[in-house]
Amino acid sequence: MKKSELIFATISVPVDYLMLLLAGLAAYALRTSELIAQWRPVLFSLNLPFERYFELVAIIGIFWVVIFALAGLYEIRRANRLWEDFVRIVIATSAGLIGIIIYIFVQREFFDSRFLILAAWILAIFFVSWGRLVLRGIQSYLISHYRLGSHNVLVVGGDGISEEIIQEIKNHPAAGYHLVKYFPSLDLAEIKNTVNARAIDDIILANPDFSRQLVLELVDFCEEKHLNFKFVPNLFQTLTSNVQFDTVGAIPLIELRRTALDGWGKIIKRAMDILGAIFGLIIFSPIMAVVAILIRLDSPGPVIYKNERVGQKGVFNTYKFRSMKIEYCTGSEYDQSGQASLLEDELAAKQSGRRGPVFKIVNDPRRTKLGAFLEKTSLDELPQFFNVLLGDMSLVGPRPHMPKEVARYEKWHKKVFNIKPGITGLAQISGRSEIDFDEEVKLDTFYIENWSLGLDLKILLKTPLAVLFRKTR
Repeated sequence: MKKSELIFATISVPVDYLMLLLAGLAAYALRTSELIAQWRPVLFSLNLPFERYFELVAIIGIFWVVIFALAGLYEIRRANRLWEDFVRIVIATSAGLIGIIIYIFVQREFFDSRFLILAAWILAIFFVSWGRLVLRGIQSYLISHYRLGSHNVLVVGGDGISEEIIQEIKNHPAAGYHLVKYFPSLDLAEIKNTVNARAIDDIILANPDFSRQLVLELVDFCEEKHLNFKFVPNLFQTLTSNVQFDTVGAIPLIELRRTALDGWGKIIKRAMDILGAIFGLIIFSPIMAVVAILIRLDSPGPVIYKNERVGQKGVFNTYKFRSMKIEYCTGSEYDQSGQASLLEDELAAKQSGRRGPVFKIVNDPRRTKLGAFLEKTSLDELPQFFNVLLGDMSLVGPRPHMPKEVARYEKWHKKVFNIKPGITGLAQISGRSEIDFDEEVKLDTFYIENWSLGLDLKILLKTPLAVLFRKTR
């Protein structure tokens, strides 16, 4: 760990405390301002003068900083996780608010203004987030312009992953890595010479499939020279990212879990799905009503189109607003002769915009004029909130595909069936249909193995932006 990283981590504590004080003062100034006072007169000035209020804010600020520490806000991480920090700030400040409310309930006297408490809570989230953003901006500027705190790295690989890592280091200097040298092969003698001649902090092994003996020697050398050793895991090491330990008698067992989504996480996710689907149906009901009317006026046929998809428990019907002329809708209900399916296969072979078993027909001639707009804006997928309520889908998860597409899956693609399919997912906010299927599965696999409630919320909040700024072909 670089000294500069420790310095910035240490500075974040007083910066957070200062922002909490400023939030408290801003809440007091707002409450006593003429704008608020004329709407609700200030009645607490005698019981809670400014001096007393400031003392309480100073004490509560210390209490809140302690909660920040318990929430992991002062963990030293090299990854750029602004969103994770924001979620932790919201959780920590909310926990502090609950603590204050409990104290008021027990003591019966504390703040005589509910506005002060609520305003201080909201402003604390804003001020602390802003303070951390400024601090991180300063740190990124110093790293990218002066390499202050930047890690000098050697990359060892000789494969495509190595090239990706090198490109990322070059394109994002603010991430804190500076490439000193690249080794296509694990040349231990040359690596040692470079380390002895240059100030090296990290060695990144991008290709772990070198001989076991050479890798162990490299690890020993890193320990000897006090270097950080990092590596890209191979397939088996990726599978062990979610493990659970158990014993049978005195024999230890390690269970390779298919996903991090288990236990209470599964219960919480299902509860969030139900509440989110109900909320979505209520919020979007006016839009859905308008879309239904427009579909009726645009072309003959049903408004809702049921299409077979494959999920965690097998084949099910997804509900979508019909975006195609009825004679082109595939499926047993509308395609008794199979001609629509044959046409779809022909179009997929000629003008699919994706590689792999899943196709995306570019400039699909089967769509109505309204249907093209619905597909582009993803409004055709709003009825899938009903699929979420029924339990066939989740708000967030891998997108479900048709049985004939799933039939062409490779074995490793089928890992997406470890959880329910979703209306949106990590792949959808990372490129939607513009990315190839293999990349989509890799993103979905990462989501499955690293699921968290915070990740779900992040994906849900980013989905509207992904739709609005979607690339077009």
